[in-house]
Amino acid sequence: MKTPLHSMSVHELGRLFPVLLEESNPSWPELYASEKRRIQGSLGSGRILRITHIGSTSVPGLIAKPTIDILLEVDGGCNLEELKGMLLAQGYLFEEKLGNPPPHMMFMKGYTERGFQGQAFHLHVRYLGDWNELYFAEYLRYSPETAGEYARLKRVLRERFPNNREEYTDGKSEFVRRVTEEARERWGALYRPEP
Repeated sequence: MKTPLHSMSVHELGRLFPVLLEESNPSWPELYASEKRRIQGSLGSGRILRITHIGSTSVPGLIAKPTIDILLEVDGGCNLEELKGMLLAQGYLFEEKLGNPPPHMMFMKGYTERGFQGQAFHLHVRYLGDWNELYFAEYLRYSPETAGEYARLKRVLRERFPNNREEYTDGKSEFVRRVTEEARERWGALYRPEP
């Protein structure tokens, strides 16, 4: 009998789900669009305020972990338990992320006790806001030079931490912070919701 994912140690999870980097795949935008339609069909549009493809798979030409990151923004009146139930019914796994902005929810698809299976998705649920991830991805699409620098950093970190996603992610944090600040200086409140 396989150990449930939620019972595995970080070391076990690292072996089961290594840091994989792939060359840019032209099918990533369509995979996002298809999953977006599936989410909208399941949840309806009543409480969904914005759905956005974020992360490296949203940047044409950029190497990436083959995981589609999606930011799902909801309003403050959203029934979170109902949302959770609907996403679980769609095959997502739920993980409470207390370090993430409210409502501290992340959902994942494509992860099994045998490793990756099918397309992997990370669905980050937040209340509508002016989120750094939106600016970071926008800047990488705007600046191929910056995207190239990011790709080089990711390759180095992948070599250093092939089975440690946390260290791999932490190693990118200073670069992400700097680029996000540059993006905010350039575009101001590009993603700030209308009052």
